[in-house]
Amino acid sequence: MFTGLVQDVGFIKRLERCGELLRLTIQSRLLEESPQLGESISVDGVCLTVVSFGREAFQVEVSPETLERTTLGEAEPGRPVNLERALRVSDRLGGHLVTGHVDGVGVLKRRQTANRYLELEIGLPGELGRYLVEKGSIAVDGISLTINRCGRDWFGLALIPHTISQTTLAMKGVGARVNIECDILGKYVEKLLEARARNLPQGGPGGVTEELLQKHGYLS
Repeated sequence: MFTGLVQDVGFIKRLERCGELLRLTIQSRLLEESPQLGESISVDGVCLTVVSFGREAFQVEVSPETLERTTLGEAEPGRPVNLERALRVSDRLGGHLVTGHVDGVGVLKRRQTANRYLELEIGLPGELGRYLVEKGSIAVDGISLTINRCGRDWFGLALIPHTISQTTLAMKGVGARVNIECDILGKYVEKLLEARARNLPQGGPGGVTEELLQKHGYLS
């Protein structure tokens, strides 16, 4: 689990094929403090496992499904990536709960500088639109951001100077692809409501049914 607060921008140093897996060597000093083999790390919003590490680099392995469903399938040497180590129970939750399980890939449709801010508009697969809420949270390339406005298959963001300087998002031009993870709370609410609807008697909550009328003495 992550917060969506990027801790470092690293660089892909090398790519190696290991059977069906792709092993990435990422240059970063993020793991200098208490590194652990097998720990989870977010790479551009994708939860991956550290399989080896050194003083200034670490390696992760990416499965075929992840390569297909995220932008890591387009990885190349020199590409900058947003990095975040897994959340500890004692940490402050400054962003929102991010799992590192990407829902889909979005496309940067528009970017415009406004004063010291950068306004972005990102298109996303239509089936994810139901999870968008104005002023709600979304993770873009692993960055916890607030949705300013949204439509059926797009949403708008405003990046503050700190986000511009500390992440890779401002480096991307129109047409760039980004990893999208919608707020997990919305997914759980949807699942619970679907289950509740399946178990409701005909007429739904508050509806008038024959059973309800009999219970309250209106039918003999």
